[in-house]
Amino acid sequence: MSTHDLAAPAPVLASGAGEHRPLIITLFGLFVVATLIITVWAGRQTRDAADFYAGGRQFTGFQNGLAISGDYMSAASFLGIAGAIALFGYDGFLYSIGFLVAWLVALLLVAEPLRNSGRYTMGDVLAFRMRQRPVRTAAGTSTIVVSIFYLLAQMAGAGVLVSLLLGITSDGGKIAVVALVGVLMIVYVTIGGMKGTTWVQMIKAVLLIAGALLITFLVLLKFDFNVSELLGKAAENSGQGAAFLEPGLKYGQDATSKLDFLSLGIALVLGTAGLPHILIRFYTVPTAKAARKSVNWAIGIIGAFYLMTIALGFGAAALLERTDIIASNKAGNTAAPLVAQELGGGAGSTGGAVLLAVISAVAFATILAVVAGLTLASSSSFAHDLYVNVIRRGQATEKEEVRAARWSTVVIGAAAIFLGALARDLNVAGLVALAFAVAASANLPTILYSLFWKRFTTQGALWSIYGGLVSSVVLVLFSPVVSGKPSSMFKDADFYWFPLENPGIVSIPLGFLLGWLGTVLSKEKADPAKFAELEVRSLTGTGAH
Repeated sequence: MSTHDLAAPAPVLASGAGEHRPLIITLFGLFVVATLIITVWAGRQTRDAADFYAGGRQFTGFQNGLAISGDYMSAASFLGIAGAIALFGYDGFLYSIGFLVAWLVALLLVAEPLRNSGRYTMGDVLAFRMRQRPVRTAAGTSTIVVSIFYLLAQMAGAGVLVSLLLGITSDGGKIAVVALVGVLMIVYVTIGGMKGTTWVQMIKAVLLIAGALLITFLVLLKFDFNVSELLGKAAENSGQGAAFLEPGLKYGQDATSKLDFLSLGIALVLGTAGLPHILIRFYTVPTAKAARKSVNWAIGIIGAFYLMTIALGFGAAALLERTDIIASNKAGNTAAPLVAQELGGGAGSTGGAVLLAVISAVAFATILAVVAGLTLASSSSFAHDLYVNVIRRGQATEKEEVRAARWSTVVIGAAAIFLGALARDLNVAGLVALAFAVAASANLPTILYSLFWKRFTTQGALWSIYGGLVSSVVLVLFSPVVSGKPSSMFKDADFYWFPLENPGIVSIPLGFLLGWLGTVLSKEKADPAKFAELEVRSLTGTGAH
């Protein structure tokens, strides 16, 4: 997602907050230490592959719903959406709507059948009725690529956040912050596995809701709980007038931007049901009923949070100058922490410093929990799908499998650190939308076809995954997100030819089309008995692990 083409100074901590930096760092450090203690505790409970990948399937529907919320309400939700609303008003709030509506697709089509059909990864579902090695290779590759795209957003958010807190302005300092987040992420996953990650996500979800509630209450208190007055002040302060509260400020300027909005909407609504770190959460509960209940809880918690993004984003627009938001971070990612500082008494006040530190620490805990979930999803897929079932042909022991997952965590973490450093100035909500597009293009068609289409074959699965994956990634690489604009990843380069910032409108239908085409052109025939067995298992849970 791009902002207006405005030159902006490097991100800085709000003036006057320097003398409170020790307090800020202390509060910040307490959150990190607490989550590390939980991770070490959970690591001692991790004894086998089921514990590492699925937390021993011991979590209740409510606990898993809380953890799913923690996984889903990422830096994009807290930092990116608040920033998008603060800069673009109504058009920024569209992210909240898209992220929430997406859960209906996950609930109605994916949650229960997936829990019943698989064991640890998406590849388990595909391999049940198709040739193991090719589909597991494809599923593992897709999972890792989608996870890295999503990790980019979290790393970018972390870099911005900690740079704001510590007053770091140099590029080298910001890259060091991204590296620190990557190291913490690797520690969480390698030591704690799914149990540690889930507990961190549950605690983080509670903290995030509490933090958002506090800011929402303070924003509404500032305007005597008059929402109309809040929106009116935001519109006035934005410099856009009534247009700030109407569609079109970002996406209605011309035919291309309208098409970009449609592409974004499709990606957001369909992407959740294909996100690997969300899909593996359904394996942590003991029954399909618990999986369904966990999604219901998640919808309620996430829905309440996205309602509060109205106060976060429009509150920032009403109480902060647009130029100050852009000066801190040109994509708007620091709007939520800055409005917290303003509500606490402003820059230089003790109250402002405390509230800034608390909200930033909550956001940082959010990032750590999400990156841990993403890294666990990709390392699980590498170890379970690629290492055990492709490289070792099913001959690896559980101990070797978990060791492979831990080593792959290190490699994936290093890749995320490198790419996150490049993406540090992009809006995190926009980056997450790209991950949604890739997930909806490569994973969702294959999952739905596998669960519900009797004729679906291995060739159809491979065409769908690789076709959706390659088309979405290529379109992103040659889009304005990467080059051609001051807001791009490579500001000084210009090699884009695809005009849209989100590839979903092209790559998602292509993923479905290639899955169908690969199947009808395939010489192999699907095994009807296998499909019947999968259908019974997906609907009833009979024979599920």
